[in-house]
Amino acid sequence: METGCTTAHYRDAADRAAYDVIREKSPLVPNMDPNFTLERTNLIRWDSLPVNEKVEEFLGPDGESERGARIVRLEDALALAVTHSRAYQARKEQLYLSALALTLTRHNFRPLFAARGQGTFGGQTERAVRYELDQTTGELRPVLSDALVEQRSVSGSGAVQASWLIQDVGRLSASLTTSFLRFLTGGQRPSSQLTATFVRPLVRDAGYQQQMEALTQAERQMLYDLRDFVQYRRDFSVQVASAYYNVLGDRDRVRNAYLNLQSSRRNAERTRALAEEGRVTQSDLGRLAQQELSAESAWINAVRNYKQSLDNFKLLLGLPLDANIVLDDRELETLQIKHPDISVEDSIRIALAARLDYLNVQDQFADAERRVRLAANMLKPRVDLTTSVTLRSDPDDTTGLPLPETGRYSYNAGLEIDPGLDRTSERNAYRTALISLDQAARRVEQRQDEIKLQVRDSWRALDQAKRNYEISEIGVRLAERRVEEQNLLAELGRARAQDLVDAQNDLVNSRNQRTQALVAHTIARLQFWNNLGILYIKDRGQWQEVEHVQAP
Repeated sequence: METGCTTAHYRDAADRAAYDVIREKSPLVPNMDPNFTLERTNLIRWDSLPVNEKVEEFLGPDGESERGARIVRLEDALALAVTHSRAYQARKEQLYLSALALTLTRHNFRPLFAARGQGTFGGQTERAVRYELDQTTGELRPVLSDALVEQRSVSGSGAVQASWLIQDVGRLSASLTTSFLRFLTGGQRPSSQLTATFVRPLVRDAGYQQQMEALTQAERQMLYDLRDFVQYRRDFSVQVASAYYNVLGDRDRVRNAYLNLQSSRRNAERTRALAEEGRVTQSDLGRLAQQELSAESAWINAVRNYKQSLDNFKLLLGLPLDANIVLDDRELETLQIKHPDISVEDSIRIALAARLDYLNVQDQFADAERRVRLAANMLKPRVDLTTSVTLRSDPDDTTGLPLPETGRYSYNAGLEIDPGLDRTSERNAYRTALISLDQAARRVEQRQDEIKLQVRDSWRALDQAKRNYEISEIGVRLAERRVEEQNLLAELGRARAQDLVDAQNDLVNSRNQRTQALVAHTIARLQFWNNLGILYIKDRGQWQEVEHVQAP
């Protein structure tokens, strides 16, 4: 990579490398998002959502605030969540950083180049040298003077190095170094040298297995992180759908509470009229007046709970809390009981074959086995083959910058042996690896039992929700008949206040239970498919409904 690059260049290079890793590994993980990217925008396309013009009476004064609100369908909510949720963005960043770490690990096992240079200017004082004629020999001879002169010099050195750890072969290194020393008063001493070395372990850590393990583990960890992200996408979609239906459920409770309040007011007004005629007691009138107050309090609480759950839902999607949205009531109206026709035993077999977290712990057990073999290898004596070749420049060549000459060489080859007289550290590492292997085996067993427990629990929850819905359907019909009967009796002045209050309360509770059971069954079905590991998530967070399942 060239020097002096801008920060934008480095950022783009990092993105390309990380995204290449994710694209490379994605085909190994079913249902991985093919369009994975960290890029996001804070701009929300509100204009693509319909505007609500209807003001619901059951919301009371809060209903007017929904005029002009954007109607968010479940499909829209899921799309908003995957593009604006802070938690979802954090998980994407976590996956990106894992890919970025793998690019560095891979880089360390490619040819690595480095260069450096140094230049200095210096000076020092020395006794001057003068030359006198020797009367005996007639030759000039140097004589040190008492005078001091300054000797100035310029020196420099540079080096280019390369290193490559070749898998299953060895480490190859090469370096070219040059240096020169020039005296400003005259004279210079330049030199250069080219050296190449090769090291190959033959017994202990043969082929640099210990160093290559870092690359192997990084590659496998990237696969694990991809699986974890896919599982998170599924969990997140189920979480958003659950929250969406729960908000609609709270909204339906407001509606039912308001209907109960209206009915209680009518009953109270009718009873007051009958009381004035002396056809009912003051005790019955007081009971119905108390019921009216209780119904109003329940309605106020229901409105508050609905507004709170809607704000919590905005927070989950990553929307600003002042965003004016309303969820689509038709999503609740279109819910149906779609009960899977599959046994618990078949469900468990599917989950053990499809669950990505189970695949992870199985592969991590294989990692532990590999590390045991590596630790055992480190107990062996060290025998390394080492070779080196050096080319030097002509030391008598003082013109320019001389290059290394092929005729001026030296070489050596030999073995470096360490019999391993002290292997305490390696012994402990081997025993630790054995314990880690046992722990990995237990984690596989633990996860298998946890998956069985989750599948059985979700299957029971699904069956329970189905039965609760069937019971609540019957309960609603019975409560409606009771209320109708009590209203007829009340018009004739023959109804008991307690019976009328009980019938009205039972109707509200039955309707709420029916809605809750329908929502619970839908959420339980999604969680059931998720626990089986076969919930397929589309690009914008929507899921593909599972129609038919065949056990392996």
